[in-house]
Amino acid sequence: MIEIERKFLVTSHAYKEEAFKSTRIIQGFLNTHKKRTVRVRLKGDVGYITVKGQSSQDGLSRFEWEKEIPEKEAESLLNICEPGVIDKIRYEVKIKNHTFEIDEFFGDNEGLVIAEIELGSENETFETPYWLGEEVTGHIKYYNSQLSKQPYKTW
Repeated sequence: MIEIERKFLVTSHAYKEEAFKSTRIIQGFLNTHKKRTVRVRLKGDVGYITVKGQSSQDGLSRFEWEKEIPEKEAESLLNICEPGVIDKIRYEVKIKNHTFEIDEFFGDNEGLVIAEIELGSENETFETPYWLGEEVTGHIKYYNSQLSKQPYKTW
């Protein structure tokens, strides 16, 4: 239940042509405490509730627990979330043995595009596509929980 991921800014929209899947995601946060966040997400028509722990110092890993829930329950929970709902489309791109998840944000975060890759270990190597830009792993302002409070358009 430890998630290891790296985050990057994206330098072009070329990933859209390489994507094998895209899904609209609406998510809110029931709790955005520094040591734990509780997220509610609608990914297409499937609901999820996720608890994430505090990140490691370098931002590479943290505890994550996720459970699928019915769509109606997710919709009800979204109604009681903290202000600042996240609206995005997630594109999935396969590069050799890894899948990059690229989030194109809308609303108050429009213009922001972030790619994430989950790894099996902190030292795992991966091929970097040409559209991958600056690494922002561990930069808290790029966490969705923070984007809900301090949206990209206010930077």
